[in-house]
Amino acid sequence: MTATTDGTGATVEVTPRSAAERATARATEYLLSLQDEQGWWKGDLETNVTMDAEDLMLRQFLGIQDPRTTEAAARFIRAQQRPDGTWATFHGGPGELSTTIEAYAALRLAGDAPDAPHMAAASAWVREHGGIASARVFTRIWLALFGWWKWEHLPELPPELMFVPTWFPLNIYDFGCWARQTIVPLTIVSALRPVRPAPFALDELHTDPRRPNPPRPLAPAAGWDGFFQRLDKALHTYRRFALKPLRRAAIGSAARWIIERQENDGCWGGIQPPAVYSVIALHLLGYDLQHPVLRAGLESLDRFAVWRQGEDGPVRMIEACQSPVWDTCLATIALADAGLPADHPALVRAADWMLDEQITRPGDWTVRRPQLASGGWAFEFHNDNYPDIDDTAEVVLALKRVAHPRPERVEAAVRRAMSWTVGMQSRNGAWGAFDADNTSPFPNRLPFCDFGEVIDPPSADVTAHVVEALAALGKQHHPRARRGIEWLLAEQEESGAWFGRWGVNYIYGTGAVVPALTAAGLPASHPAVRRAVEWLQRVQNPDGGWGEDLRSYRDPEWIGRGASTASQTAWALLALLAAGERESAAVRRGVDWLARTQREDGSWDEPYFTGTGFPWDFSINYHLYRQVFPLTALGRYLNGEPLTAGRREG
Repeated sequence: MTATTDGTGATVEVTPRSAAERATARATEYLLSLQDEQGWWKGDLETNVTMDAEDLMLRQFLGIQDPRTTEAAARFIRAQQRPDGTWATFHGGPGELSTTIEAYAALRLAGDAPDAPHMAAASAWVREHGGIASARVFTRIWLALFGWWKWEHLPELPPELMFVPTWFPLNIYDFGCWARQTIVPLTIVSALRPVRPAPFALDELHTDPRRPNPPRPLAPAAGWDGFFQRLDKALHTYRRFALKPLRRAAIGSAARWIIERQENDGCWGGIQPPAVYSVIALHLLGYDLQHPVLRAGLESLDRFAVWRQGEDGPVRMIEACQSPVWDTCLATIALADAGLPADHPALVRAADWMLDEQITRPGDWTVRRPQLASGGWAFEFHNDNYPDIDDTAEVVLALKRVAHPRPERVEAAVRRAMSWTVGMQSRNGAWGAFDADNTSPFPNRLPFCDFGEVIDPPSADVTAHVVEALAALGKQHHPRARRGIEWLLAEQEESGAWFGRWGVNYIYGTGAVVPALTAAGLPASHPAVRRAVEWLQRVQNPDGGWGEDLRSYRDPEWIGRGASTASQTAWALLALLAAGERESAAVRRGVDWLARTQREDGSWDEPYFTGTGFPWDFSINYHLYRQVFPLTALGRYLNGEPLTAGRREG
């Protein structure tokens, strides 16, 4: 208990509960103020400057650059540069070679001189770390578009991939949906090898401009890496002798595949990279920029831009995608758990919007589940081809918290959603994000695929959310739920934590799994729950919060370690509260940290990246995470765990 003074100067005792009540009230008011009149919430989705650099390079390639956009994007890129001249992929992270090369190239296109101090520092660092030759394949593809790299020095990606049957290894459906949507247009780009020469060279980014592509070491011939190196060499040979009718047919098949998957808003999959490469591919095939497909595609890309006023003028940041469904269901859960009445107009509006977003048409997931009826939700405003299991489970949990004036409509939507979700269970009993059984070991070994995770295997966090949703519907004893629970118990690390695929990292995984297990009926005394509690108590920071750096994906020394953040502190609290630790010192200290670090307007500051697209390779700062998760944790601290069907039945 602490003391403070009120507005009259009188001393007031502040208990953990009173501090939590004040923080919850302010956070509730703040979150309500962010709701769109249509019912949705959406925070900025911040990634890294490759999005901004590639947007500028796309505009240069298409000849549609304009001074205002270029200057605003360049201001943002410059502002993200680290003191050593590099760019990182997450706040506080180390300099990253490919990101630095792309940022540098974009700034050169924006007019920054190579001898300017910030540019000279960047190019010197690039040379010290291997130059362009050491960059990832995607970076070198962008450079090849402008003649800064040779196409023949890139891995081959033949469009004939479109003809590989779905039962054969390395068919396009062996790739995760995000990789699939990117690779298909890139087969066209790779086949056509376009070059639109830039007005300058980038010799300063080579370790030796006379020998820009030094030989790379060969992998051992006996291993898979050696096999795929030899396969790539064979594909380069095949390119010279490929039958022209077959290649034309393959390019045509890829183009049709792209066009069929364009969303109603003009985008592809609701994410920026596939949209960029689809626009390039179709433009290379003769679609002019005023063609309805390309015009809609380019307009959709403009909607990824977030404009702000900076000290030196407008600043433009590009979001990799937008997260309204995810943000809305999480905000609904947070407000309901914080005590907002279930029939509050804000919650009913949110439910109406989410109900309208339910997807009832088939998508790529039907390749593995052809008889399954649709019923999921996607992450974005428009993405009917790729609903995801994680969003669907959380939307169900949100809808079950709302007293909707038409309960039969909600129940029908929930039934469709859970039927689809259960049908997307993988053979091992767990759930991936977008596809079932997307676990082939081969795509990640391709020389082309060095840009991050390219498959979508089941993960603990997604599986936990599905189990929690099933428990909320009273189906915790359903055989599919039991298989999911068994998988989760088997996946627990020796430390007591669970790996986090879509959030950073073990704190996220543990914060998702423990509430799911207890909702499904596991007692707080279960050994798996106790091990998780002990781990969370061990990794709590001295200030009372929790944090975990993204480096934990690469370096075990970082597991459970990092500066305290609002979202990660909330995840830890959600697990501890679910485990019956409400009166523990760890929970009191965590709640106190949230109350102490809250701003006067009810928000929290969180510059750190606590979300992931690909673990380590692509990191995300969801700007609404810092609001919804602390409010959920505070609400459950004050009001208890949400009453689910699983708990009612014991």
